[in-house]
Amino acid sequence: MIWPAFAAQHVAVHPRPSVDPTQQSAIREIVDMERQAREASLQRDPEFSERTLAEDYVAITPLGQVTTKQDTVSARKSGQLRYEAINVSDMVVRLYGDTAVVTARADVKGHQLGEDFSGPYRYTRVWVRRGGHWQAVSYQATVTQ
Repeated sequence: MIWPAFAAQHVAVHPRPSVDPTQQSAIREIVDMERQAREASLQRDPEFSERTLAEDYVAITPLGQVTTKQDTVSARKSGQLRYEAINVSDMVVRLYGDTAVVTARADVKGHQLGEDFSGPYRYTRVWVRRGGHWQAVSYQATVTQ
């Protein structure tokens, strides 16, 4: 199964006062990338994945399968993966220089190859800023109760 990145629907960003303006700006950029990733998943937009996933991108599905950028793009192009809803909550963005680690909860409704994978998930996505642009380099999703 391919489990592309879920992304934020509504996230309020309230940086701590100790976070400098550059970090606040980067957090807002990442939250926006998460929003765009969610929309791309719902719209089955392969161009978003082609543009924002690093060439060495690796995702780990809830079943432990390893998928690549090409796997994700192919799944979107083929239409084998369909989301009806992705509702994200509990998002946290942590910055480490030009690296951002996002953790969140996603309540998902969808099908892959006709099989229902709806339910609650927790995910982690790692973004790296390269050449002034954020790219996703890693993603992992876990089914929760």
